Amino acid sequence: MSSINLFCLPFAGGNKYSYRNYEKIAPDFINIIPIDLPGRGSRIRETPLTSMHDMVDDVLMQIKNKLHQPYAIYGHSMGGWLTYLLTKKIVAERLTPPVALFITGCGGPSVEITERGRHLLPKDKFIDKLRELGGSPDEILQNPELIEFFEPVLRADFEAVDTYIHEDAEPLDIPITVVIGLQEKATYDEAMAWQKETTQPVTVRQFPGRHFFIYDFEEEIMKLIIKNLESNILQL
Repeated sequence: MSSINLFCLPFAGGNKYSYRNYEKIAPDFINIIPIDLPGRGSRIRETPLTSMHDMVDDVLMQIKNKLHQPYAIYGHSMGGWLTYLLTKKIVAERLTPPVALFITGCGGPSVEITERGRHLLPKDKFIDKLRELGGSPDEILQNPELIEFFEPVLRADFEAVDTYIHEDAEPLDIPITVVIGLQEKATYDEAMAWQKETTQPVTVRQFPGRHFFIYDFEEEIMKLIIKNLESNILQL
């Protein structure tokens, strides 16, 4: 079977190591390529970006020379919106589009953002918000030195999300698979709002758990990705 690249875009505060377990369980025909944004991982010394569109420009520069072979894009939470905006830019520049999009932990970009200004919260309230989302271990949230280290990147990411303004656009012609947690804020109807962004079918699945359910159902999510990519490769 032909191989396919799967670009994995980070959630707020995430880096290329956030998907290391997905790399371990992926079959040989899926080449997972996790992406780092400035301020984290291998780019820790760079200044974090505070705009979704600047992030998209950065990611496209990283992957542009890899779009000649079949590929898909996956993003969780902030990474889900980056996946959408990146694909829009790829299509606008008449580059080869992805065969499929995989999005977890967020509703469609047309859904109204009910929380803005989270990046402006005082430190204690900001930490409470991180704890509410469930993606940051207590050993980080309770360690002043670690918080001091991670806080600038997290605030930059939240600013990018909170200040993003969605603009209606021509829908994509790419299938989208969306997975959300049953106990997170994103609802089934909000996940189905992704159908506004593509002429292809949108598949929505729900798993038990809060926002970071993706770490409890890695094998199940990978099976969804495999099934979808297998069918898409056969069509190439």
